[in-house]
Amino acid sequence: MAPVIAIALGFDAVNAEFNQRTLSRVLAQPIYRDALLLGKFLARLLALAIALLSLWLLVLGVGFLRLGLPPSFEELIRMLGFLVATIAYGGVWLAVAFLLSIVFRAPATAALSALGLWLVFTFFWSLVISPLAATLIAGPPEGIFGPNLAYLESSQALNRVSPNTLYAETALALLQPSARTTGILFVTRGMLLGQPLPATQSFILVWPQLTGLIAAMIFIFAVAYVIFQRQEIRA
Repeated sequence: MAPVIAIALGFDAVNAEFNQRTLSRVLAQPIYRDALLLGKFLARLLALAIALLSLWLLVLGVGFLRLGLPPSFEELIRMLGFLVATIAYGGVWLAVAFLLSIVFRAPATAALSALGLWLVFTFFWSLVISPLAATLIAGPPEGIFGPNLAYLESSQALNRVSPNTLYAETALALLQPSARTTGILFVTRGMLLGQPLPATQSFILVWPQLTGLIAAMIFIFAVAYVIFQRQEIRA
């Protein structure tokens, strides 16, 4: 739900100003382009965070009423981490919608392009695109002596290009304390499975994924910023 809300908030952030001929009037005032774009992005990111926080509090309240028990401190920390990851995940798609709203002048084109990208990364990237690319890079999944380790590593690296994969791995590790890894797992003798990890260890486990989501959001917004700075705006 977070990507849909983010796309709905950002697909007409800039191109609507172009179509209404108000962007040149705004920039005629002592307002810098970077301040305008950053203000629009941060305002929509704050609106997204407020919406997700309200939904998080609603789910927390309903769960408390149904179960009759308050969550423990560690469970609350895990849920807060999940909320932060969800906001960062939505921020990635908000930045994508912002970028497309700058590239395309028609809001409908920007909205359909953003939704199309979301559908590709949600349904086709990990099922079709990354397996084919991994096969071209490292060969077939099964080798002579068993599973092809190079294929598994390549497939995992390609899957993590998708923000959906990063968010899914983060949610799995935070909401399921028994998850001990987000990568390739080989079960060895003496390995304790099913033992819950402390919240701090789970956060250490998903720190690369969470950092990747935030970095992707900043990078995509930086690309949108550069394109917007180079555009010619006329009255």
